[in-house]
Amino acid sequence: MTPTSLDNWLSYIESQHPSEIELGLARGNSVLEKLAISRPKNEIITVAGTNGKGSTCAMLTQYLSSQGHSVGTYTSPHFLAFNERIALNNEPCNDELICQAFEAIELARGSTPLTYFEFSTLAALWIFSQSDLDYWVLEVGLGGRLDSVNMVDADVAVVTSIALDHTDWLGDSIEVIAREKTGIARRDKLLVSGVVNPPSSLAETAIMIGADLRQKGEHFSYQVTGQEWSWTGNECSYHHLPLPNLPIENAATVIAVLSYMGLEPDESALQDLFASAQLTGRFQKVSDAPLIYIDVAHNPEAASELAKRVSAFESKPIAVCGMLKDKDINSVMVSLADKFSAWHLADLGGPRGARAQDLMAILEQHNVKHITPHNTIADAFDTASGKALEENRPVVVFGSFVTVTDYLAHTKQKEA
Repeated sequence: MTPTSLDNWLSYIESQHPSEIELGLARGNSVLEKLAISRPKNEIITVAGTNGKGSTCAMLTQYLSSQGHSVGTYTSPHFLAFNERIALNNEPCNDELICQAFEAIELARGSTPLTYFEFSTLAALWIFSQSDLDYWVLEVGLGGRLDSVNMVDADVAVVTSIALDHTDWLGDSIEVIAREKTGIARRDKLLVSGVVNPPSSLAETAIMIGADLRQKGEHFSYQVTGQEWSWTGNECSYHHLPLPNLPIENAATVIAVLSYMGLEPDESALQDLFASAQLTGRFQKVSDAPLIYIDVAHNPEAASELAKRVSAFESKPIAVCGMLKDKDINSVMVSLADKFSAWHLADLGGPRGARAQDLMAILEQHNVKHITPHNTIADAFDTASGKALEENRPVVVFGSFVTVTDYLAHTKQKEA
């Protein structure tokens, strides 16, 4: 029977492949050919990287939309609703349109098994094709070269950062991971790298592909002065830009993408963008009393960025943390061990979830005091927020997309 609702479809596609992840393009490409996907009027922008993909996609989408362009944006994972993954002009697609996409894919795939992510990616491409858009902004899920987003040729490839993560799938060195992520580039097409101190394999891979590489620190740069910053590159410059809510490294990369695409970004529009751009779970302020921030930071690079941000607080915040056991938990904890007045750790559900007691053991090895384990993020947050009100301290909820999702679900339930 054909599923009759989005929830039914999602349950169905989860059951169609024995593995949650199976990198490779052959299955998806065989179905994509049957779907007769048409490209956007202008460019497809594909974004890969260890960190910063989501914020880069968000800023690119917001800027292009502000200039009157129609934009389809595909991101992952979602927090509370699958619809978050596929957006038209910054608005999540409705259930009906996504179900239509799944029906088209199911008809086209025949006996070809597809993973959940392959179904999702093909659905986004089908919807964007049907919508006659100016631009597509596509976020790579895992890696680059073998990720299903790479089924379609990028007109503009973007690599935001390179760090050790998903080593079981992508390799155990920065050099190897850089090759995988740079694999989204295409011959004679623009490749913008926002990577700080890029490994040599990034440029080597770009040369091998024949891509037109533009790198941060070589072709463009930025400088912070007080509460403003400036950008220089491509024979132009922008000054007096407000410090963005999202990481400035990614903001600088966004300007480079727009500039080297030939769009000649408008300075006032950039000022508006960086003053307003926000993204769920990226050091996002969600409450003033007490002051609460949520952040999906789950690897060493993201933890270092979070450490810089919390160090700017007037008083040490309280941590609410849950992590997945296949992440580099020790390195994350080392970066943040002395940044909080107290830690409230929580078990995360599912086979990948780490136990609070295991996180606690790592922190104790680094002489961290005031650690409390909890069974759930909800319990950890409720206890931490109570103490935050008493002590007039901020709370930072972080450690995983799952952690932020659990927090959002908890607060939504409390508000209902």
